[in-house]
Amino acid sequence: MAEEKNELDAEQPQAEPPKKGGKKVLLIIVGVVLLVAAAGGFFGYKQFFGKKEADETAKKQEAAVKSILVAIDPFVLNLAEQGRFLKMSLQLDLIEEAQRPVVENKVPQLRDAIITLVSSKSAESLASPEGKFQLKDELLLRANQAVGKDVFKNLYFTEFVMQ
Repeated sequence: MAEEKNELDAEQPQAEPPKKGGKKVLLIIVGVVLLVAAAGGFFGYKQFFGKKEADETAKKQEAAVKSILVAIDPFVLNLAEQGRFLKMSLQLDLIEEAQRPVVENKVPQLRDAIITLVSSKSAESLASPEGKFQLKDELLLRANQAVGKDVFKNLYFTEFVMQ
């Protein structure tokens, strides 16, 4: 009898244990398919709808980049120290184009404010980059005060030579 059991066992195929990796492979395949579908959807969205957003962003940046500059004639000024001079040219950046006529009428007041401030400075205080940034901030404040309202958003030195 024992021999018959062994023969029956040999004739019947043994059941293989279930594969453990089958479910993992299926999950990986589903994940890759979802990832590819999401990437395709994102690409399609950018192709059809992204151009409108990019155009609007480019127009806003272009409007922000345009500067309305008013040039002030060059200055040659005595500094607070005896025998030290500064030659300086600058341009003022307006907030709005509509303010240009007001600024052009106030050029003498602007020049006076600039001369008064800069001639009180020493060469040592203006020699460092920090000194130039401080002078720039003070000039911007004085220029807005001379006009009577905030019309300037920035100031640019186009020439700055000390002797």
